[in-house]
Amino acid sequence: GAGMVLKVDILERAIADNLAEEVILLTPDGTPFTQALAQDLAGKSSLTLVCGRYEGFDARVETLATRLVSIGDYVLMGGELAAGVIIEATARLLPGVLGDPQSAQCDSFTAGVLDNPEYTRPLLWRDLAVPEILLSGHHAQVARWRRREALRRTLERRPDLLEQALLSEEDREILQELRSSKAGD
Repeated sequence: GAGMVLKVDILERAIADNLAEEVILLTPDGTPFTQALAQDLAGKSSLTLVCGRYEGFDARVETLATRLVSIGDYVLMGGELAAGVIIEATARLLPGVLGDPQSAQCDSFTAGVLDNPEYTRPLLWRDLAVPEILLSGHHAQVARWRRREALRRTLERRPDLLEQALLSEEDREILQELRSSKAGD
């Protein structure tokens, strides 16, 4: 290739010195990083993230890794930003990292769908109002609205996620209604 390649013998010493349960090689041709993978990694006792630079690694470095991971279908100048993404997505799932542990359980992708929209004050901004249901105080209705909006948002923006999502019968009915109303527009 056109650039320098990181040497296998040097990387072997660095990896061996860490004694991590999981050794992750950050590479554009790795398995895509997902929320599910972040959850899996959060359960590991220790991780080593091996960041590439220049033209990449000697191909034999792959034999030292337990996983090859990519954060997307593009190439960066090095693996440090990818490592930062993995560290933040994984660390926030560990106990004590977030002020409210519920925050991580309600995030986009956790249940296989995007998150519902969130609103703050003012109640009216540029002719856009906070939905009345959110001001109603009816917790069950608010929860149903949030789930419906999460499903709507996922259907509109990331329909590919619905193929793997864990959907209830009610979720399927909501999606059918959303598809029918969209077809009628």
